[in-house]
Amino acid sequence: MEDIKVLLKRLVIPYFKGYVPYFLLALLGMVLSAAGASASAYLVKPVLDDIFVEKNLDALYLLPYAIILVYAMKGGGKYIQVYFSSLIGLDIIRKVRNRLLDKMLHLDMTFFHNLRSGELISRNINDVDRIRAVVSTMIPEIGRQTLTALGLLGVVIYMSPKLSFFALIVLPLIVFPLSRIAKKLKKLSHKSQEKTSDITARLSEIFSNIELIKAHASEKFEQEKFEKENHEFFKINLKAVKTSELSGPLMEVMGAIGVVVVIMTGGKEVIEGQMSVGSFFSFLTALFMLYTPIKRLSVLFNALQDAVAAGQRILYIFDQNPNIVSSKNKAVTALNTLHFEDVSLSYGEKQALKNINLHISKGEKLALVGDSGGGKSSLVNLIMRFYDNTTGEIRLDDTNIKDFSLESLRNSISIVTQRVYIFNDSIAANVAYGKEINEEKVIASLKQANAYEFVEEMGGIETKLNEHGANLSGGQRQRIAIARALYVDPQIMIFDEATSALDSKSEQKIIAALEEISKDKITITIAHRLSTIKNADKIAVFKAGEVICVNTEENLLKHCDEYKRLSGTFISE
Repeated sequence: MEDIKVLLKRLVIPYFKGYVPYFLLALLGMVLSAAGASASAYLVKPVLDDIFVEKNLDALYLLPYAIILVYAMKGGGKYIQVYFSSLIGLDIIRKVRNRLLDKMLHLDMTFFHNLRSGELISRNINDVDRIRAVVSTMIPEIGRQTLTALGLLGVVIYMSPKLSFFALIVLPLIVFPLSRIAKKLKKLSHKSQEKTSDITARLSEIFSNIELIKAHASEKFEQEKFEKENHEFFKINLKAVKTSELSGPLMEVMGAIGVVVVIMTGGKEVIEGQMSVGSFFSFLTALFMLYTPIKRLSVLFNALQDAVAAGQRILYIFDQNPNIVSSKNKAVTALNTLHFEDVSLSYGEKQALKNINLHISKGEKLALVGDSGGGKSSLVNLIMRFYDNTTGEIRLDDTNIKDFSLESLRNSISIVTQRVYIFNDSIAANVAYGKEINEEKVIASLKQANAYEFVEEMGGIETKLNEHGANLSGGQRQRIAIARALYVDPQIMIFDEATSALDSKSEQKIIAALEEISKDKITITIAHRLSTIKNADKIAVFKAGEVICVNTEENLLKHCDEYKRLSGTFISE
């Protein structure tokens, strides 16, 4: 019960304030429906006693109108309740889903590395939808069934307090087994939702890597892996059904015991003339109807365990806090220098960078070289503040980068990596991603990136690109990414093998364009090709997280043994 309170307190009640009129209408619907159900049971008495026993002709003509009115109340009330409850639930869940994505987007990169994308999608879609069921269906239905049960209970007690005692004495006996079932269902629901995340993640991985799968003819391999996950999902859900459905037979058997006792006791009273036939059958009808909402309530309580498990998974996300935050809201203005002073970085127990000291000035081009895992990408991650340095200080001019707002810092930096991100949108929207589209700037950026020619051939900047840029070649995707970097006119430009997918002719054109553009910028290039670094003003050589040499290429070839070794591995074009 405590878990349900937490779920309501944190994911439902905070949003409820703006829906009071709708809630009152839904409540009115519940009352009308419950009153109609209770009245329909009570009407059995006058139907039998007044019409069939006493043969009252006036009652024969009046009661049908009462029956129609009662059932209109019951059906109309339920419609009002369902409509306004759904309105409240759907709109609250819209807000929860928006808030959840907003929370995710502002968490650190570590969070996204620890949780698979498919799992995050599952939490925002499947888990949130389970909360919708609580607001739109379960809570209103619990309210309606409770009111209906109370109304019918009133009819039962009014008709015969003695018989109601015999009929209802069995109810407390089923509370304990139902609570045990609910606890077990909560555990199974949690497992089911985790397995749903696994399946979503598996499908996401398959569709994202479909080219690789087909290239390796590994369709059967992936199918078998998916079938294994899917079978586990099947077993968990089947076990949940088996557990959940135990409450039905339990209620039926206990209810049957109560009904048998009532028929024996009530039948005797009717035979002895202590109770009218109409009163007895009205009592019996109300009793039969009473077991329905009680049974329904037990089913709803079991279903709530599924929502509680989903709520806990959602609240886990809301309870996460980013470690990398804007401590101040200082904006980045004109930059002249980027300085690393005794900077170190650790990922948990692994030290990625050790005592880095570098100085880069405006208009200067720094190349980073070294073996894979040497720390080059980690240095870039620090500049972008995807991670924060463990020790030391990184300064833009004389200001620690932690003193700038994250938005201002990242807006002043453009990064192009080997992994190109293309959205299912127009070329213009891809180039101006996240910014207002200025067609002249888009075209200028495409021309600088040597991309405008093929864009025109495709139909212009309004041409829509497929998901992941499937209708582009690798080189075209990379040129779109370079155009995106140029569009924002950054003060710091970072290239991680940004021209690796280009042919020599295109690469030379882009390098020449970047040479001109970078005259008033700080430029950092992670390089594995000689053509990428030959125009660098200085080169930093990384080894095992340390910068062991920094100099011009000419001096490095004379004095740095590690660079001499690396230069033999560079691809020259």
